Amino acid sequence: MRIEGSVLLASLLASGLALGAAATELRGTGDLGVIVERATGSLLIVDTTQRRVIDRVEGLGDLSHASVVFSRDARHAFVFGRDGGLSKVDLLTGAVAHRLIQGGNSIGGAISQDGRIVAVANYEPGGVRFFSTDDLAPVAEIPATMGADGERSKVVGLEDLPGNRFVFALYDADAIWTVGLDGDALPEVQRFAEVGALPYDALITPDGRYYIAGLFGEDGMVVLDLWDPTAEPFRILDGYGRGEEPLPVYKMPHLKGWSVAGDRIFLPAIGRHELLVVDRATFEEVGRVAVHSQPVFAIARPDGRQIWVNFAHPDNNVVQVVDVPSLAVVAAFDLGPGVLHMEFAPKGEEVWISVRDENRIEIIDTRSLERVAALDAESPSGIFFTARAHRLGY
Repeated sequence: MRIEGSVLLASLLASGLALGAAATELRGTGDLGVIVERATGSLLIVDTTQRRVIDRVEGLGDLSHASVVFSRDARHAFVFGRDGGLSKVDLLTGAVAHRLIQGGNSIGGAISQDGRIVAVANYEPGGVRFFSTDDLAPVAEIPATMGADGERSKVVGLEDLPGNRFVFALYDADAIWTVGLDGDALPEVQRFAEVGALPYDALITPDGRYYIAGLFGEDGMVVLDLWDPTAEPFRILDGYGRGEEPLPVYKMPHLKGWSVAGDRIFLPAIGRHELLVVDRATFEEVGRVAVHSQPVFAIARPDGRQIWVNFAHPDNNVVQVVDVPSLAVVAAFDLGPGVLHMEFAPKGEEVWISVRDENRIEIIDTRSLERVAALDAESPSGIFFTARAHRLGY
């Protein structure tokens, strides 16, 4: 009995040591994020609490306009490459779990409300393709066909909606489509035509109700009420630049990202050095904010108190901060050339900013407006934190 007891004790001790070792390696994913290194086709995995890089993932193809969404459990990042690559990256192991080339020229994606389906927007071939988040097996395809000859439009502004639905714009067809994917049933598509000239990007409000698409071909925007299945898109801000020569547009404004702050929506104007301020309830213009140059991103801090704005080339060294109650620019930073993207910590206490041409990430305290840290990165562009896993359309 003494021998058997000793064996049992040794076994228990060994199990305990193994469990202890495993426990020291366990961690959550809620404070993780990724930074796209566009020139090297790689992804940095970062710890946002400790402000440090914990891993690098390579071999992800052309990331020159890459975007990212996260799985429901915030463990996996789905990376959409410009070369049509779709990669599923494990944030805890730093491994590429699955990867495929699903198209020829892609411009972003979204993930369904239940986390089962990832959708990819394609320029080439024009349309949206849907894949299982488990193994990236194909689920469905919606070609963005225009007219009787089967020609396809580029797809932009793809967003996820409640009810495992998606909404997107057809740039060349002046149209907006919604798609519902319900179990094994065929996709249900609703099409809206002649919404305005060249819809180029879009956002949805945080409650998932309104889809707002910018129009590159004319001064104005279009809104679709997604809560009303009988609603037709309606125009807002028609002629906001009427009577004035448009300024050169070196880079399209990006609407994807929440620019909703309380009862106002902040929208970058095409060909103008202004933010347009819109009442969220009436969609009437209620103000304008003169800013440094042509805005690219205008992103609301999570509490809605500030809007952080960056700008197109050649003025892409500057970031400005707009105070929402006063509509005043209250701070400006010269961070160096190539400021491309901004991402707030989940509760908004910090903002991380990529400075591509100086291979650096700047981290700024949003209350004191002081720089608190910096990280090295190779030609960084998009920054994405796992808090996005639990938000619609972001």
